[in-house]
Amino acid sequence: MKIGIVGRTKDTHSYEKYLEDLQIPYVTSLSLGELGSCDGLIFPGGGDITPQLFQQSNQGSLNIDTELDLLQLRVFDLAYRASLPIMGICKGMQLINIGLGGTLTQHMSTSDIHTSPSQDLYHITYVAEDSFLHQLYSTEFVVNSRHHQSVNRLGQELIPIQWCPQDSCIEALIHCTLPIFGVQWHPERLHSAITTISGTPLFQYFLSFV
Repeated sequence: MKIGIVGRTKDTHSYEKYLEDLQIPYVTSLSLGELGSCDGLIFPGGGDITPQLFQQSNQGSLNIDTELDLLQLRVFDLAYRASLPIMGICKGMQLINIGLGGTLTQHMSTSDIHTSPSQDLYHITYVAEDSFLHQLYSTEFVVNSRHHQSVNRLGQELIPIQWCPQDSCIEALIHCTLPIFGVQWHPERLHSAITTISGTPLFQYFLSFV
């Protein structure tokens, strides 16, 4: 088993550490050849996605890396066609949505619930009772977040399964037939003093498809 983390190394340290703690072999790469040998892919958090890639002008997007976005979308398309297991985290979830034809809200009017310049924010979420998240955790639980954008129009065959009750921001989605899912929060850096959940069950769920 080998997992590919599809991102620049400056954004992937916490994901690498988590897989190391789980004793899972991984590679951090943007090389199509190297990632092609992986059994599953993680698309990590990062900056905002280039809005032209979902047919919008810039309406508040920040920290854009178009070269990275194009590479990630190319890798996602190849993995999707090969039915590889894919987990997206924060930007990674948004990239899954864009890769399947969806759009984003570039700056939420309620962004102060979800982001802070210096730290993750924590807030309650509700989960669909027939979802894998409900099986892993419960109907409602606290997650961390640091994002000012959100999924708007859903991509093809994607189903929302978790929401923030304060503004209906989609906090997780899943593909209706393939082993592809994403969360808007950060399971790799949950603080045990603030929330009762751990990211480990989520990573183990992803690895169960590999």
